[in-house]
Amino acid sequence: MSDTPLVRLDGAGKSYGNVIALRDVDLEASPGEVTCVLGDNGAGKSTLIKIVAGLHRHDTGTYTVQGEEVAFSSPREALDLGIATVYQDLAVVPLMPVWRNFFLGSEKRRRLGRLDIPFMRATTRDELHAMGIDLRDVDRPIGTLSGGERQCVAIARAVYFGAKALVLDEPTAALGVKQAGVVLRYIVQARERGLAVIFITHNPHHAYPVGDRFLILDRGRSIGYHTKDEISRDELTGLMAGGAELEQLAHELERGLRKE
Repeated sequence: MSDTPLVRLDGAGKSYGNVIALRDVDLEASPGEVTCVLGDNGAGKSTLIKIVAGLHRHDTGTYTVQGEEVAFSSPREALDLGIATVYQDLAVVPLMPVWRNFFLGSEKRRRLGRLDIPFMRATTRDELHAMGIDLRDVDRPIGTLSGGERQCVAIARAVYFGAKALVLDEPTAALGVKQAGVVLRYIVQARERGLAVIFITHNPHHAYPVGDRFLILDRGRSIGYHTKDEISRDELTGLMAGGAELEQLAHELERGLRKE
Protein backbone atom coordinates (compact mmCIF):
# COMPACT_ATOMS: atom_id res chain seq x y z
CA MET A 1 0.00 0.00 0.00
CA SER A 2 1.17 3.50 -0.80
CA ASP A 3 1.47 6.22 1.87
CA THR A 4 0.37 8.88 -0.64
CA PRO A 5 -3.35 8.89 -1.51
CA LEU A 6 -4.05 8.86 -5.22
CA VAL A 7 -7.39 10.59 -4.66
CA ARG A 8 -8.08 12.85 -1.69
CA LEU A 9 -10.95 15.09 -0.67
CA ASP A 10 -10.58 17.47 2.27
CA GLY A 11 -13.68 19.18 3.62
CA ALA A 12 -15.51 18.70 0.31
CA GLY A 13 -18.96 20.22 0.02
CA LYS A 14 -21.58 20.63 -2.69
CA SER A 15 -24.88 22.51 -2.79
CA TYR A 16 -27.62 22.66 -5.41
CA GLY A 17 -29.34 25.98 -4.81
CA ASN A 18 -30.45 25.95 -1.18
CA VAL A 19 -30.04 22.17 -0.87
CA ILE A 20 -26.80 21.03 0.76
CA ALA A 21 -25.99 17.65 -0.81
CA LEU A 22 -22.54 17.19 0.76
CA ARG A 23 -20.88 19.03 3.64
CA ASP A 24 -17.31 18.90 4.95
CA VAL A 25 -16.49 15.34 3.78
CA ASP A 26 -12.98 13.84 3.81
CA LEU A 27 -11.96 10.87 1.67
CA GLU A 28 -8.73 9.09 0.74
CA ALA A 29 -8.15 6.38 -1.86
CA SER A 30 -4.63 4.98 -2.13
CA PRO A 31 -3.06 2.50 -4.59
CA GLY A 32 -3.63 -1.06 -3.44
CA GLU A 33 -6.54 -0.13 -1.17
CA VAL A 34 -10.32 -0.32 -1.27
CA THR A 35 -12.12 2.67 0.23
CA CYS A 36 -15.79 1.94 0.84
CA VAL A 37 -18.36 4.74 0.88
CA LEU A 38 -21.55 3.62 2.62
CA GLY A 39 -24.95 5.18 3.13
CA ASP A 40 -28.64 4.80 2.37
CA ASN A 41 -30.51 6.64 -0.38
CA GLY A 42 -30.06 10.39 0.02
CA ALA A 43 -26.87 10.00 2.06
CA GLY A 44 -24.74 11.89 -0.47
CA LYS A 45 -23.07 8.96 -2.22
CA SER A 46 -24.20 10.04 -5.71
CA THR A 47 -22.93 13.57 -5.19
CA LEU A 48 -19.59 12.25 -3.99
CA ILE A 49 -19.29 10.03 -7.09
CA LYS A 50 -20.06 12.96 -9.38
CA ILE A 51 -17.34 15.09 -7.78
CA VAL A 52 -14.69 12.36 -7.95
CA ALA A 53 -15.69 11.39 -11.52
CA GLY A 54 -15.53 14.98 -12.79
CA LEU A 55 -19.26 15.38 -13.49
CA HIS A 56 -19.70 18.13 -10.90
CA ARG A 57 -17.27 20.51 -9.21
CA HIS A 58 -17.13 20.75 -5.45
CA ASP A 59 -18.14 24.11 -3.93
CA THR A 60 -15.98 23.94 -0.82
CA GLY A 61 -12.89 22.07 0.31
CA THR A 62 -10.13 20.66 -1.88
CA TYR A 63 -9.80 17.74 -4.31
CA THR A 64 -6.31 16.46 -5.07
CA VAL A 65 -5.06 13.72 -7.39
CA GLN A 66 -1.53 12.47 -6.68
CA GLY A 67 -0.98 15.53 -4.50
CA GLU A 68 -2.03 18.07 -7.14
CA GLU A 69 -5.21 20.10 -6.60
CA VAL A 70 -7.80 19.63 -9.36
CA ALA A 71 -11.16 21.09 -10.39
CA PHE A 72 -12.43 18.92 -13.24
CA SER A 73 -14.71 20.34 -15.92
CA SER A 74 -15.65 16.94 -17.34
CA PRO A 75 -15.31 13.18 -16.77
CA ARG A 76 -12.81 13.16 -19.66
CA GLU A 77 -10.41 15.25 -17.60
CA ALA A 78 -10.74 12.84 -14.68
CA LEU A 79 -10.20 9.86 -16.98
CA ASP A 80 -7.08 11.48 -18.43
CA LEU A 81 -5.63 11.39 -14.90
CA GLY A 82 -6.57 7.74 -14.52
CA ILE A 83 -9.85 8.04 -12.62
CA ALA A 84 -12.37 5.64 -14.20
CA THR A 85 -15.96 5.35 -13.00
CA VAL A 86 -18.11 2.27 -13.55
CA TYR A 87 -21.77 3.14 -13.01
CA GLN A 88 -24.49 0.77 -11.86
CA ASP A 89 -26.36 1.17 -15.16
CA LEU A 90 -23.49 0.01 -17.34
CA ALA A 91 -23.11 1.69 -20.72
CA VAL A 92 -23.12 -1.46 -22.83
CA VAL A 93 -24.76 -2.45 -26.11
CA PRO A 94 -26.52 -5.73 -25.19
CA LEU A 95 -26.57 -7.26 -28.70
CA MET A 96 -22.88 -6.55 -29.42
CA PRO A 97 -20.22 -9.15 -28.60
CA VAL A 98 -18.24 -8.87 -25.39
CA TRP A 99 -15.10 -7.81 -27.29
CA ARG A 100 -16.95 -4.99 -29.10
CA ASN A 101 -18.21 -3.65 -25.79
CA PHE A 102 -14.74 -3.99 -24.26
CA PHE A 103 -13.32 -1.68 -26.95
CA LEU A 104 -16.45 0.45 -27.45
CA GLY A 105 -15.33 3.99 -28.29
CA SER A 106 -11.66 2.95 -28.32
CA GLU A 107 -11.60 0.52 -31.23
CA LYS A 108 -8.24 -0.75 -32.50
CA ARG A 109 -7.83 -0.20 -36.25
CA ARG A 110 -5.37 -1.28 -38.90
CA ARG A 111 -3.66 1.00 -41.42
CA LEU A 112 -6.60 1.29 -43.81
CA GLY A 113 -9.05 2.01 -41.04
CA ARG A 114 -10.44 -1.50 -40.77
CA LEU A 115 -11.19 -2.85 -37.32
CA ASP A 116 -8.45 -5.12 -36.00
CA ILE A 117 -10.90 -7.77 -34.86
CA PRO A 118 -8.34 -10.54 -34.07
CA PHE A 119 -6.39 -8.14 -31.82
CA MET A 120 -9.51 -6.98 -29.97
CA ARG A 121 -10.81 -10.52 -29.48
CA ALA A 122 -7.46 -11.79 -28.18
CA THR A 123 -6.89 -8.76 -25.96
CA THR A 124 -10.36 -9.00 -24.43
CA ARG A 125 -9.86 -12.69 -23.69
CA ASP A 126 -6.38 -12.11 -22.22
CA GLU A 127 -7.42 -9.16 -20.06
CA LEU A 128 -10.43 -10.97 -18.67
CA HIS A 129 -8.22 -13.96 -17.93
CA ALA A 130 -5.67 -11.72 -16.17
CA MET A 131 -8.45 -10.52 -13.88
CA GLY A 132 -9.41 -14.13 -13.18
CA ILE A 133 -12.49 -14.05 -15.42
CA ASP A 134 -12.81 -17.29 -17.36
CA LEU A 135 -14.89 -16.26 -20.38
CA ARG A 136 -13.91 -18.40 -23.34
CA ASP A 137 -16.43 -17.05 -25.86
CA VAL A 138 -15.89 -13.30 -26.24
CA ASP A 139 -18.10 -13.36 -29.37
CA ARG A 140 -21.27 -13.92 -27.37
CA PRO A 141 -23.53 -10.87 -26.92
CA ILE A 142 -22.72 -9.12 -23.66
CA GLY A 143 -26.45 -9.03 -22.90
CA THR A 144 -26.35 -12.81 -22.36
CA LEU A 145 -23.92 -12.42 -19.44
CA SER A 146 -25.14 -12.14 -15.88
CA GLY A 147 -25.16 -8.75 -14.17
CA GLY A 148 -22.11 -9.74 -12.15
CA GLU A 149 -20.21 -10.84 -15.25
CA ARG A 150 -21.00 -7.55 -17.02
CA GLN A 151 -19.70 -5.62 -14.02
CA CYS A 152 -16.49 -7.66 -14.12
CA VAL A 153 -16.01 -6.96 -17.84
CA ALA A 154 -16.40 -3.23 -17.11
CA ILE A 155 -13.79 -3.45 -14.33
CA ALA A 156 -11.33 -5.32 -16.59
CA ARG A 157 -11.91 -2.77 -19.36
CA ALA A 158 -11.12 0.14 -17.04
CA VAL A 159 -7.93 -1.57 -15.87
CA TYR A 160 -6.81 -2.24 -19.45
CA PHE A 161 -7.34 1.36 -20.54
CA GLY A 162 -5.08 2.70 -17.81
CA ALA A 163 -7.23 3.33 -14.76
CA LYS A 164 -5.27 4.16 -11.63
CA ALA A 165 -8.35 4.80 -9.51
CA LEU A 166 -11.54 2.83 -10.01
CA VAL A 167 -14.84 4.25 -8.76
CA LEU A 168 -17.58 1.60 -8.56
CA ASP A 169 -21.16 2.81 -8.21
CA GLU A 170 -23.19 0.18 -6.31
CA PRO A 171 -21.81 -2.71 -8.43
CA THR A 172 -23.51 -5.38 -6.26
CA ALA A 173 -26.84 -3.61 -5.66
CA ALA A 174 -29.05 -5.60 -8.05
CA LEU A 175 -27.21 -8.93 -7.73
CA GLY A 176 -27.91 -12.15 -5.85
CA VAL A 177 -25.51 -13.52 -3.26
CA LYS A 178 -23.47 -15.62 -5.70
CA GLN A 179 -23.08 -12.90 -8.35
CA ALA A 180 -22.28 -10.28 -5.72
CA GLY A 181 -19.53 -12.59 -4.49
CA VAL A 182 -18.11 -12.75 -8.01
CA VAL A 183 -17.93 -8.95 -8.25
CA LEU A 184 -16.37 -8.64 -4.79
CA ARG A 185 -13.67 -11.09 -5.84
CA TYR A 186 -12.77 -8.91 -8.83
CA ILE A 187 -12.71 -5.81 -6.65
CA VAL A 188 -10.01 -7.59 -4.64
CA GLN A 189 -8.26 -8.45 -7.92
CA ALA A 190 -8.21 -4.76 -8.87
CA ARG A 191 -6.75 -3.87 -5.48
CA GLU A 192 -4.07 -6.54 -5.85
CA ARG A 193 -3.12 -5.04 -9.22
CA GLY A 194 -2.35 -1.78 -7.43
CA LEU A 195 -5.47 0.25 -8.20
CA ALA A 196 -7.05 2.65 -5.76
CA VAL A 197 -10.66 1.44 -5.55
CA ILE A 198 -13.60 3.53 -4.31
CA PHE A 199 -16.49 1.15 -3.69
CA ILE A 200 -19.89 2.87 -3.28
CA THR A 201 -22.49 0.69 -1.57
CA HIS A 202 -25.36 0.66 0.90
CA ASN A 203 -24.47 -2.86 2.06
CA PRO A 204 -21.96 -3.16 4.94
CA HIS A 205 -21.87 -6.93 4.49
CA HIS A 206 -20.46 -6.43 0.98
CA ALA A 207 -18.14 -3.62 2.02
CA TYR A 208 -16.47 -5.08 5.09
CA PRO A 209 -14.83 -8.20 3.56
CA VAL A 210 -13.04 -6.20 0.83
CA GLY A 211 -12.63 -2.74 2.39
CA ASP A 212 -9.55 -1.11 3.90
CA ARG A 213 -11.24 2.21 4.76
CA PHE A 214 -14.89 3.00 5.45
CA LEU A 215 -16.63 6.36 5.04
CA ILE A 216 -20.21 6.37 6.32
CA LEU A 217 -22.46 9.16 5.02
CA ASP A 218 -25.84 10.29 6.29
CA ARG A 219 -27.75 13.20 4.73
CA GLY A 220 -24.58 14.60 3.16
CA ARG A 221 -22.44 14.44 6.28
CA SER A 222 -19.76 12.02 7.42
CA ILE A 223 -20.85 10.10 10.53
CA GLY A 224 -17.74 7.94 10.58
CA TYR A 225 -14.45 7.43 8.76
CA HIS A 226 -12.42 4.42 9.88
CA THR A 227 -9.69 2.03 8.81
CA LYS A 228 -10.48 -1.67 9.06
CA ASP A 229 -8.50 -2.17 12.27
CA GLU A 230 -10.57 0.59 13.92
CA ILE A 231 -14.02 -0.88 13.31
CA SER A 232 -15.72 -4.28 13.30
CA ARG A 233 -18.40 -5.44 10.89
CA ASP A 234 -21.03 -5.16 13.64
CA GLU A 235 -19.90 -1.62 14.50
CA LEU A 236 -20.01 -0.65 10.83
CA THR A 237 -23.53 -2.05 10.48
CA GLY A 238 -24.56 -0.30 13.70
CA LEU A 239 -23.27 3.07 12.48
CA MET A 240 -25.33 2.79 9.31
CA ALA A 241 -28.42 1.67 11.20
CA GLY A 242 -27.92 4.49 13.69
CA GLY A 243 -27.90 7.04 10.90
CA ALA A 244 -31.14 5.63 9.50
CA GLU A 245 -32.76 5.60 12.95
CA LEU A 246 -31.80 9.24 13.58
CA GLU A 247 -33.30 10.25 10.25
CA GLN A 248 -36.53 8.39 11.07
CA LEU A 249 -36.66 10.08 14.48
CA ALA A 250 -36.19 13.50 12.86
CA HIS A 251 -39.10 12.83 10.49
CA GLU A 252 -41.33 11.73 13.37
CA LEU A 253 -40.46 14.85 15.38
CA GLU A 254 -41.17 17.05 12.34
CA ARG A 255 -44.57 15.41 11.84
CA GLY A 256 -45.36 15.88 15.52
CA LEU A 257 -44.49 19.58 15.43
CA ARG A 258 -46.69 20.10 12.37
CA LYS A 259 -49.67 18.54 14.17
CA GLU A 260 -49.14 20.90 17.11
